[in-house]
Amino acid sequence: MAITHLACRECGASYDLTAQYVCTTCFGPLEAKYDYAALAGSPDDLRRRIQVGPQNIWRYADFLPLVNGQPGPSARQLSRVGLPAGCTPLVRADRLAEQLGLREVWVKNDAHNPTHSFKDRVVAVAAARARELGFDTLACASTGNLANSVAAFGAALGMPSYVFIPADLEEQKILATGIYGTNVIKVDGNYDDVNRLCTEVSGERENWAFVNVNMRPYYAEGSKTLSYEIAEQLGFQTPGQIVAPIASGSLFGKLAKGFQEWRDLDLIEGDAPIMHGAQATGCSPVATAFAEGTDVCRPVKPDTIAKSLAIGNPADGPYAVELAQNTGGTISAVTDDEIREGIKLLASTTGIFTETAGGVTTATLAKLAAENRIDPDKSVVLVITGDGLKTLDAVRDSFEAYEIAPNFEAFEATVGATR
Repeated sequence: MAITHLACRECGASYDLTAQYVCTTCFGPLEAKYDYAALAGSPDDLRRRIQVGPQNIWRYADFLPLVNGQPGPSARQLSRVGLPAGCTPLVRADRLAEQLGLREVWVKNDAHNPTHSFKDRVVAVAAARARELGFDTLACASTGNLANSVAAFGAALGMPSYVFIPADLEEQKILATGIYGTNVIKVDGNYDDVNRLCTEVSGERENWAFVNVNMRPYYAEGSKTLSYEIAEQLGFQTPGQIVAPIASGSLFGKLAKGFQEWRDLDLIEGDAPIMHGAQATGCSPVATAFAEGTDVCRPVKPDTIAKSLAIGNPADGPYAVELAQNTGGTISAVTDDEIREGIKLLASTTGIFTETAGGVTTATLAKLAAENRIDPDKSVVLVITGDGLKTLDAVRDSFEAYEIAPNFEAFEATVGATR
């Protein structure tokens, strides 16, 4: 196995591979550590093994935090259980690139997952590790997409599930969660209130695997598979630039980690991508910190249509700021009106309908291009994390439809006049 231990990102203290997420010495976050020297084979061997793997994230099982050899089912057996997350399209977006004055734009459309968001990647890894550790129930704190995924994976695996969400979440996401037979807990408060409650509950429910609390070090590693796929789809090359949304900041950091791991193993060619982060102005503590030249992300009360990014106290915010600075990137914020325009821009130039988080990333890319803050000659990958059908209210009344009588004269009088 490649994974060896958990380690604190702040003080470096080491921990066993248990369901622990915070350092008992300095209270820093824990993350998975690996010894990739233990992997058998040359870079060519590893690439071949990846390419003959299953058409889901488990083609990258060698780089994920599952523990082969532990009593019970092996990691490879577990990887065949549940829903087939990953292997989503990387779409070349020439019309979008032309409109923005950029040479090469790609859209990583992660809405093509079982529950239509990238959260299926992280839940697949967390659920597999939870089974290895003997947990019998899945749970989460969620702004919507994660609730969909935990509920669906719980159903697929035959595990009871509990999802905790803000009470004012979009109706579409609540409906797309409850249908799986999960226990929906609506909390009167924002995501940060929900997360605090789940932290308390996780300490009282020993058999519950809260995917983004006590399972967080393993859960977060699932995001790396986005980078692995992008690199593989580009012919084992890195893209020049990434534009990705920031909520907690975890996805942003794991994207960079995935590329760096494969660069260190000589699996891919190219420099580390320049990392550009995107937030909504109604919840932009990371973008504000970046603009102020500090890594102190002061908590805010969210007020934005981009509810899936509405985390006012982002755990990985300081690391996201540092990453953007170190790669020569940026972290920007866009308004709700710009988010709506971003959704329309992506749809009208690529045929991809994204939720509000994707509107944030698309609007941010457009803003960076207009302000000459993105290199027009380097390739760009725009990370789209969810489907537009999840946030229909955001685009309500955004267009007009013709209504005519059922005859040619009415058509010609109404529609023909617009030619």
